[in-house]
Amino acid sequence: MRAMVIRAPGGPEVLELREVAEPEVPHGHVRIAVRYAGVNRADLLQRAGHYPPPPGVPPDVPGLEYAGVIDAVGPGASRFAPGARVYGLVGGGAYAEKIVVHEREVSPTPTDITDEQASAIPEAFVTAYDALVHRGRLSAGEQVLIHAAGSGVGTAAVQIAHAIGAFVIGTSRTQDKLQRATSLGLDVGIVPRDGRFADEVLHATGKGGVDVVLDLVGGGYVAENVRACASKARIILVGLTGGARTEIDLREVLRRRLEIIGTVLRSRPLEEKIEAAKQLTRPIGTWLAAKRIQPIIDRVFPLEEAAQAHKLLEENLPFGKVLLRVDR
Repeated sequence: MRAMVIRAPGGPEVLELREVAEPEVPHGHVRIAVRYAGVNRADLLQRAGHYPPPPGVPPDVPGLEYAGVIDAVGPGASRFAPGARVYGLVGGGAYAEKIVVHEREVSPTPTDITDEQASAIPEAFVTAYDALVHRGRLSAGEQVLIHAAGSGVGTAAVQIAHAIGAFVIGTSRTQDKLQRATSLGLDVGIVPRDGRFADEVLHATGKGGVDVVLDLVGGGYVAENVRACASKARIILVGLTGGARTEIDLREVLRRRLEIIGTVLRSRPLEEKIEAAKQLTRPIGTWLAAKRIQPIIDRVFPLEEAAQAHKLLEENLPFGKVLLRVDR
């Protein structure tokens, strides 16, 4: 089978299409013929040598989400039959024509969406839902700040927050992305100036501040998050594109009784990944069927052009997801 392999840590040029052996299917697992795979920032980090995959995952083949069909069923696996359309999350390896996944981590693809659409859902929507609802406890009537609102996770988070009934404030580097996000449920858009946005958030909330922050940037944004928060707010830190270190005024964290919560999906144990996968059926699948949310796709590249897909994502140009078409 074909797979996009990282031949050595480095830039997009280190991605190399190779013929590799098909994976065996152990007990309780299924093999999936991948049709589409999502491109995520974690893939860029892995390619650069900064984000090694968890044990048991192909160390040199990136890819955290897929959509495809069941190709083979291992001993003891009974949830799916060959030919079933499925999608979901993996610890890595989705930039390949076939992957092996525990059957309980796999979700049936909704009948009214394409495989292309399905591959744009798992990482973005599960990450956003897990951060906003499970970690951030966002509820109807609250006010939420979503950074990188035009990214894959950002566009998913805006839609989820809107579906919950929250007042949604978002940031982005460009006004164009914020304008496009208004159709997804964004109420107020802010382009940070020199990394500053707290004053505008406070203005938009009548000086009250937000109840939840979904931070995909990190770095200097964290201190601004603290300034933008209401009492008892929850800051959910998901990404570090702005840097892994910063300085904040801990007195404000104490005074406002804030929670700063870090989260990651990839390295969770199997049982937690299975629980996360269930979100693709309910509520995410329910919202998809009701047309309350939708996958946002910017570009689709063939597998052999994965390097170009990485370059596009590194330049922060896409609105929504970048995908790879894996099958031929």
